[in-house]
Formats: sequence, structure tokens, C-alpha cells
Amino acid sequence: MAEDLRGDAPTPPSGAPRCAPTRRHTLAALAAMTAATAAGCGLSPSRTDPKPNAPVRAVDPLAAEPFTPVTGKEDAVLLQVLAHPDDDLYFMNPDASHLMRAGTPVVCVYVTAGEAAGINRVHGGPMPEPDKAGYSSARHQGLRQAYAEMLGLDRFARWQRSVMELPGGVRAEANVLANGRRKVQLIFLNIAMLAKDGVRIPHLWDVPGVEAQTLVATGSPLQETVTYDHQTLVDVLAGIMDRVRPTVIHTLDPDPDFQVHDAAHPRDNDQPGCSDHRDHTPVALFTWKAISQWVADASRRDRRAPRFVTTAFRGYYNQRWPDNLPKQVVGDKARPIRAYGGAPDWACGNQAGCGDYSQGGNRPLLNRKRWIRSTHYRYPGALPVPETDRDGRLIAYGVLGTRAVRWQETSRGSGRFGAPRNLGGGPLAPALAAVKDTVGRQLLFALRFSALEGQGRPNTREIVLLEERTPGGAFKQWMSLGTPDADPEHGRRVGAPAAVATPDGRVHLFVRTAGKGIATRVRDKRGQWGPWQPLGGEEIQDGLTVLLDADGRIQVFARGRDSVHHWSQDARNGPVLSRPHSGLPVAGNQPGAALTPDGEIAVVYRTPAAAQPTLHTLGPARPAAPAELRHFDGYGPVAAHTVRAPDGKKSLLLLSRSLDGEALLRYGTAPGTRPLRSPARLVPVGTPVLLPGGPDQLCVVAQSASATPWIWRPRPTSDA
Repeated sequence: MAEDLRGDAPTPPSGAPRCAPTRRHTLAALAAMTAATAAGCGLSPSRTDPKPNAPVRAVDPLAAEPFTPVTGKEDAVLLQVLAHPDDDLYFMNPDASHLMRAGTPVVCVYVTAGEAAGINRVHGGPMPEPDKAGYSSARHQGLRQAYAEMLGLDRFARWQRSVMELPGGVRAEANVLANGRRKVQLIFLNIAMLAKDGVRIPHLWDVPGVEAQTLVATGSPLQETVTYDHQTLVDVLAGIMDRVRPTVIHTLDPDPDFQVHDAAHPRDNDQPGCSDHRDHTPVALFTWKAISQWVADASRRDRRAPRFVTTAFRGYYNQRWPDNLPKQVVGDKARPIRAYGGAPDWACGNQAGCGDYSQGGNRPLLNRKRWIRSTHYRYPGALPVPETDRDGRLIAYGVLGTRAVRWQETSRGSGRFGAPRNLGGGPLAPALAAVKDTVGRQLLFALRFSALEGQGRPNTREIVLLEERTPGGAFKQWMSLGTPDADPEHGRRVGAPAAVATPDGRVHLFVRTAGKGIATRVRDKRGQWGPWQPLGGEEIQDGLTVLLDADGRIQVFARGRDSVHHWSQDARNGPVLSRPHSGLPVAGNQPGAALTPDGEIAVVYRTPAAAQPTLHTLGPARPAAPAELRHFDGYGPVAAHTVRAPDGKKSLLLLSRSLDGEALLRYGTAPGTRPLRSPARLVPVGTPVLLPGGPDQLCVVAQSASATPWIWRPRPTSDA
């Protein structure tokens, strides 16, 4: 993190060179980028340029190879790609720590050296002399301390340190530590944050022909510098993926929010015009491009597609919105950061330093920027999305290896999925919505990386649709629905799709826009799509909750800065309108919503930093008094559905994650109700989801660390 020491971000010109420049032209381009005013969050706007000379190795949207098979629980591996040491600790925990505790091996790749200005200063202490090599080394040691503790070992445990050979003759430092079957590997590429000729990671992504050198960290077993160009970094990341064969990949945010910086919203460590660090964005883009290249190359070579799921995490965005983690989870998140921060008097054995001292002690908890107090997904929502087929077998749709996929239960009630069916469409972000129209045809909405080239070439996103020709029949070809914003820089910020089918035969699609509002596109009963239309309202976070009320009218809920915002129809077939002043308090997470047994709307969520959710009932006049759901402590979104209980009565069923990351289920809202945990203590990757139905049909579905969804069919107990 290196708070307050990273300086101003470079900002791009309105365009980028169209061809590989000479060294003189490269230096001129870098100078222009550094001097220009902010545009496009520190990266050049996307443009339609001629095709590159070398072919782009990317996922074929039409390809549908079978996926690599599951060989057992032990094949799960988590790969995290970070810009700096500590990005994982601040932004990807508690998810990573929960997976580690469940026994998943972890590999972390740190792209930059994290040297900043080379100042490793204890907060409030004297200013030391700059030492970039030493500061990089101290941050590496801090990571070793943090992960040793996360493995359950002494923070000064001895790591195996070596030099790793990577594609293109590149070499990097690798550190390995294990505790029984639990294992962590740290890979330091150590590209200088400020390399020769002023080259930074944003330049390496966007400017053709530039090169960046690595920084040799003090005490590293690798004592030589390495030179990277754009393709070298893509090849190295893709090569690591091919070697590690991850089943879960954690990335940073490739398309962060635009952010106004003024007296009320100081820029702090943000890049100009954006809510994230200047290095986070290009490292995320490099990672997604490497993912696409790895999938394409491995699929052609092996005739099988790699099997993995991906989660992208917001970065400095955490500072701009209400907290979403309760104090118990924040405390768990703070412990490895304290170990990472270290202190000068620690006897760690590393002469260059024992951590990133500015992050030591209670500094992460006292920091007004509050990065530690939230963990946000870039693409919120539950995956996979469950359905049932005509025979009553469970179906699940999701994104696997950047393609849409369909799992089918081996037989009704078996509790096991068969091999996934590749539906293509990639490269897709991990964001998918599934609905059935009134005829019974399945529609899948996804978010595609339609171009991801860098070097001044196109970088675009689009919402895409896959639709069955007939109910239960073959699918049509993927169809592009575009984005609400024609400008590519704005189109990149489109949110995760949400959709609902209405009784009149229409299908309504909703997304969050670059302006932090909502836009919709509607398919009429003839199957024709209308244009994108903004819906107005105040700024919201992504993660839209859509349902039909008892009269068949659309209701949309989203969390804002000071309240949960609400859109609805006055009548069926009418427009969806913003409803100001919902009267609902601010939410820390995406709200869940369902119809109560009386036909009213129940909205349930945790307020900022709360462990217990609150239930709000929206009646004809005003919201009823909220009901706190005791004994349901956890974090993250709460899914809500109305189901028929074993006694035949309708009841609200609630699903969330416990404080330690497991799936947690609750029947009803009575004060003494106790939640259920899965017998196997299942830890989901991302957000679990409910498929409602009677007592025999109800199930919880979530993604496992081995990139295979699991099924939990709970049975209510006497105290539920």
C-alpha cells in the first residue's frame, strides 16, 4: 500500500500512438502522458486501430471444448495476481484466508517491486533515507510474516527462497512455505514502479514499444535485472497460470469507477479521475489478457479448456462507499496486515527490514481511508445460478474458464453435478444472470471482454445474450446487446447484468452505468430489443436486486450512499420509475428481497459494519419497523426467498455467509430461530445462492475451490 508515498499518477493523452515508435518517439509519448490532464482514469481511451501485426491469442467465443476433469479435492489452487505487496491482504481478504483455512494452496504473484519512494517509515517516526531496494525487500519480508501466520506458523518461519525460470528467459524470485498440506508460494516479478526513462506499469500496458526493468531487492536470491515489454508480461502471467493450473483466480479491478476528486473527496492515493491506484488497473488488465491467452493456448494444445473461476476485487473503491465488514471480520483481516507491517525491532533476520512499517501496529484500523473495512467484488452476484429441468434435476449456469457453462445433476436428488457443458461466449467476466421467459425459454446474460488488447488498441466491454430456441432445446448464437454508454471508456464501467421476465411476455435487463445509475433495455413479446434507457435516481453501487411483486410489477433495489434506492412500476406494462426517499437505511451489502407470506415486500441486508441483518417490510404506506435477525451473524449479502415449510405454511428463508465464510441458512424470522450450517462446513467461492421450492426441492448451490459447484439440500431442525 505504501500510503502517501506513491506520488501523482501519470495521465494519458486523448489518444495513443498507432504503431511501434522509435526510442525518441517512446520518450516523447511518455512525456506527453505524464504531462497531460487526467483522462480515462490514467489509461488512454480505447480506439479502433488497425489489427496488430502479431495475431491476438484470445478466447474464441464460438469455441466449446470440454473442460479439464475434476481429479479430487486436492486439485484446488488459488492464484492471486497483485500490483503491490499487501494488495491481497487489504482487498482480497477475507476470501483468500477462508480458502486457505479450508486447505486450498495459494500462489501469489506480485507484479511490481512495491518500492514507491523507498521510504520505510514508522508512522510518526523520523524520516529515513530513501532505499528502494531495501524497502522492496522489507515488504517481501512483511508478506512472509503475514502468510506464515495465516498458515498457523511462527511469523519468522523459514521460507525456501529460490529463482524461478519463466517464459521468454525471464526469471523471478519465488518463496515457498508449507504447514502440512497447506502451502503458500510467493512470486516476485519486481518490475520497478518507476523504471528507466520514467516507464511505469500504465505505460507498459498502453504505450507501444516501451520496456520496463526490474528492481533487485536487497537480499534476493535473484541478483540480475530483467526487461519486460507488454507481451513479455502477458506471456509470463499466462505461463505461471499454465504451470500452476489454478482453479480459482483472484484479480484486481480492470475497470474501476470514475471518481470526482474535490475538497469533500480528496484524491489521496487514487489515480486522477478514478477510484483506484494507477498500478492496480493495468495489472488487472494484464491479468485478464493473460487469462484469455492461457485459455486460448491451453484449449488448442490440450483440446480441453482449463477449469477455473475468477473473482475481481475493488481496490481504493473501499474508501468511497460505506463499510461492509463487521468488526469481527475486520479484526481477522487486520491480523495478517499487522504481521505484514512489522516493526524495526522485530528479529526477522532480514537486514533490509521486517515489514512495511507504515502499516504496522494499529495503523490499518486507524487509517481514515478505511481500506481494511470493506471487501467489494467488481462483479457482484451469485454464481452459479440454479434452475430445474423438466425431470426435476438441478441445473446450474455459471462462468467457468471465462466461458458460460451449464451443469446438470446426474439424477434427480443425487446431489452431484455431471461434467460441465461449455456454452462458449468468452472471454466473459464472472457476471451472469439467468431467467426464463413466459414461454419457458432460458436466457443467459453475461458481460464480455469484447476487446482487451492494450498498447493503444481497443479495450471494450459488452453485455451479451445466449437464448434457447425452444424451451429445453438448443441455444441460438451469442448476441451482443452493447452497453448503455457508446464511449468505450464509459462502456468499460458497465456493471453485472440483472434481469426479470414479466407476465406480459417481456424481458427487462438492468445494469449499473459508468455514471453510477441504472439503465435498462427491454425485449418485447415478439423478441425485439428496444434501446438502452436511463432510469434516473441517485448514485448506487453495483449489485442489483430485481423481483416481481404480488401484482406482477417490477421492483429493483440497490445500495446507495445514504439509503437503499428503489425503482418500480406503477402498473404492469408501465415504465420502471425511480422512487425517491425509500425510507430504508444505508446498506453495507447488496440487499436481498422477497415477498412475505402476506404478499408484501421484505428487504433484508446488513447495515454498514453490522454482523446481524435487518429485515424491512414495505407495506402500502411506509416501511414497517425493522426487525433485527439475531443469531444470524455473518457478512456479505443476504439472499431471501419465500418457501413452503414442512408444516405447509409459507416462510421466509434467508441465506448468507457466516463470520468464518461458511454457508449459513435460516428458516423464518422468529426471534428464537437458529441458523443451519452445512454438515460438511462448506466454504463457497463468492456468494452462495438459494433455489427455492418445497422442503424436498429447496437447495443451496455455490462454487467450490475446485471450480465445481456443490449442492446442499438442508433439512430444517426442531429449533429452526
